[in-house]
Amino acid sequence: MDMMPLKPERKAQLEEYAQRRGQDPAIALDEVLAAYLEWERQDFEEAVEGIRRGHEDVKAGRTRPAADFLSEMRQKHGISR
Repeated sequence: MDMMPLKPERKAQLEEYAQRRGQDPAIALDEVLAAYLEWERQDFEEAVEGIRRGHEDVKAGRTRPAADFLSEMRQKHGISR
């Protein structure tokens, strides 16, 4: 896979980031990318789990009308209609 070149401003940011950490820019980029991809994977898994739990709640009848929820939130946070 051919990699797209970095934009000049992103390259400058990467070089500054690497310099602050005493790293080669390629190593710094690899570490930052790995950390971001791990965060994104966890975020995705948490979202899927939240959707799964919500779906289970709906199937089990653990719901309430949206109008009731919105009314409660308006009262709780002092929001007028």
